[in-house]
Amino acid sequence: MYKDLENIANKMRINIINMLNESKSGHPGGSLSACEIVTALYFKEMNIDPKNPHWEDRDRFVLSKGHGAPVLYSALAERGYFPKEELNHLRKIDSMLQGHPDMKGTPGVDMTTGSLGQGLAAANGMALAGKLDKKDYRVYALVGDGESQEGIIWEAAMLAAHYKLDNLTVFLDHNGLQIDGPNEEVMNIEPIDDKFKSFGWHVINIDGHSFEQILKAIDEAKNTKGKPTMIIAKTKKGKGVSFMEDQVGWHGKAPSEEETKKAIDELGGGLDD
Repeated sequence: MYKDLENIANKMRINIINMLNESKSGHPGGSLSACEIVTALYFKEMNIDPKNPHWEDRDRFVLSKGHGAPVLYSALAERGYFPKEELNHLRKIDSMLQGHPDMKGTPGVDMTTGSLGQGLAAANGMALAGKLDKKDYRVYALVGDGESQEGIIWEAAMLAAHYKLDNLTVFLDHNGLQIDGPNEEVMNIEPIDDKFKSFGWHVINIDGHSFEQILKAIDEAKNTKGKPTMIIAKTKKGKGVSFMEDQVGWHGKAPSEEETKKAIDELGGGLDD
């Protein structure tokens, strides 16, 4: 039932590995963990037009955890916002694909992000603008669990509930690891679901690698009135590559040629485009 989406997510993982090997830098772990979420949004749910990236009535997406840019770039390329060949220029000087998303340089990027925590506040602004302008578009954001230690996240959480931003749906990529180690050792965020509930959000817990659960949660969010929705997606850092899965060392390290070959083989790298 979800085979097409699964194939796209797999292509995106292959893109991510190849991009990072080519650039010799970047963040594989948190990019791979979010592939199903981003695939579901860009290839099933969001009302967008790659030929008109600035379409006023489009749905918006904000990658608050901006270091996960490879997953966004891969989705945009696969969706037709720019040629896939551009993926080979990740993090290169003068490339349209920098280490963090740049709305002025990359077609399809709705918000420049990278300073952790700020993306959710920006998504709030977009959702509030939609309300004030009486627009029907929806705003989606993807937040990291390590990022959720930032105070600005909780200021934004208060604002979204206060203004009843039911056109805002946020995914928490809850892979349990950040650059310095497990969340509970660096700064425990649990119980994260109860915290967002206490801030006035509708909260849904899902398996972040299940398209069925992701799409069902999005539908539930769209039918929730009077409050924003937080979808806490339990994911696996480095998902799809055995030696990267649940390994904090792969938060921000590019694979070698040998590691790239092994990863692509595991992902069935002979897939046709």
